[in-house]
Amino acid sequence: MAYFGFIWTSMIKDFMNRLMGKNPSKVGPDFGTEKRIAASVHGINPKELDERALQVVSALQDKGFEAYVVGGAVRDLLLGLAPKDFDVATNATPEQVKACFRRAFIIGKRFRIVHVVFGRGREHDVIEVSTFRAHLESSKAKKVSGNEKTSKHALAHVSHAVDASGRVLRDNVWGPQEEDAARRDFTINAMYYDPSSGELVDYHKGIQDAKKKVIRMIGEPAARYTEDPVRIIRAIRFAAKLSPLGFKLESKTAAPLKKMIGLLADVPQSRMFDEMLKLLQTGHAMASIEQLKLHGLASGVYPLMDMVVSKSSEPFVRQALDDTDRRVREQKSVASSFLLASVLWSDVRQAWNDRMQQRQALYPALQDAIDEVFNTNIGDVSGRGKLGADMREIWSLQPRFEKRTGSSPLSLIEQPRFRAAFDFMRLRVQSGELDAELGEWWEAFSLSEPEERVQMLEAFRLEHQRAQSQTAKAKAVVKRVVDPLKQSTLQAPEDHAQMGPSQASLGAPAKRRRRRKPKSDATPDAALPPAST
Repeated sequence: MAYFGFIWTSMIKDFMNRLMGKNPSKVGPDFGTEKRIAASVHGINPKELDERALQVVSALQDKGFEAYVVGGAVRDLLLGLAPKDFDVATNATPEQVKACFRRAFIIGKRFRIVHVVFGRGREHDVIEVSTFRAHLESSKAKKVSGNEKTSKHALAHVSHAVDASGRVLRDNVWGPQEEDAARRDFTINAMYYDPSSGELVDYHKGIQDAKKKVIRMIGEPAARYTEDPVRIIRAIRFAAKLSPLGFKLESKTAAPLKKMIGLLADVPQSRMFDEMLKLLQTGHAMASIEQLKLHGLASGVYPLMDMVVSKSSEPFVRQALDDTDRRVREQKSVASSFLLASVLWSDVRQAWNDRMQQRQALYPALQDAIDEVFNTNIGDVSGRGKLGADMREIWSLQPRFEKRTGSSPLSLIEQPRFRAAFDFMRLRVQSGELDAELGEWWEAFSLSEPEERVQMLEAFRLEHQRAQSQTAKAKAVVKRVVDPLKQSTLQAPEDHAQMGPSQASLGAPAKRRRRRKPKSDATPDAALPPAST
């Protein structure tokens, strides 16, 4: 109903414009020109499409709705890349989409979308389905004085709202496909692929920009950044991802980035935290940092992101970022807790050492250091949940790797976060913070069978005892050598005069002659009278 209501409103506006002598084609924003490109021209291989996305599109089309694969997946398929996610766009409302699938959930307030879930547990996959959105002018939206948190009551049951700066807080008014395309950020992300016909629908010359290797904002860039400041970060992310293919931000798209960075301060911290992780965990962390520096955004984006940029030249942090990129390329899982623990480790280590120098016990000193660094840099953003707990555990387990006696190694290897803590310790080895032998021993220990682990512990115990014994013997030898030397320097001059030449030259101790007591004139004891009783 909302969709047809919008069409009716548009028809009334069009009629009024004609009545007033205005050319409808020149009134309002430019929605582009629809172009349908055949499969023989665009070259997308349908075999590269995700089977679950095809099922969602097919189910919606079978119900009489329009449905397309849209956004980054189409862009990547066009460029010969493997898409990470497949999104679907349709003219069905969220409620209508939900009714088409057994496991579908409507989520979001700012943008209401539907998650269609396939599979269960950790192996589940999600296809995100969005409804075509209408193009609405911010000047006609409801004005809200606060933000998402402070204006929850004012935003209740509101479909379109902006804050004082023009940032969109609610955008849930449905419209036709050409207006939905105009609402998207970059031309290369605003193409729609229809699997049933093989056609590609393009309104804003996205295919041409893809061939030119240009990342161009749809509409006037400054206004689009004002509507949603997070587009500043998205521009950096796409520039980083596509830079190996030769893509660059269009000059008009890049020009406002630096001067509009202040708008990011109004974005909710939780959303900024998520956007920061996207910059660092999509396989282009170092490229993203270089793009931030290139466009004058090395600081002022987000406090924690600013710290990552400033520490990116440190060997330990650089290795963590490179390792994250490598794991993404190898399609392995990455943990934000591991990466953030790596970025903040130098601060934890410094605070830990400071407390140890104040004679605080090892483990209490580490826990106090963790609390200080964590509260200073993470705060309440995702920090009281699993991410914060994982970071703390990775740090807390580090001292235990240096203890290889008793049953400590056996209990450590059974810890739930052992693997993350072990990988973290291995990074410390690679950066030169710990000896390579320690990393090699734990690598072998972790891969050994239980019986072999017991043997390794016994071998280390014997080796440790031998080392301690040799150290004790060495100290004893040093003491025997040093003490006579000290004694020789304390000899009286006349004693040296009595030494032989070899003894004097070697500094050997001289034998002391017993001197007889001189005879006293006093009466001997035997001559003394007996004591009176």
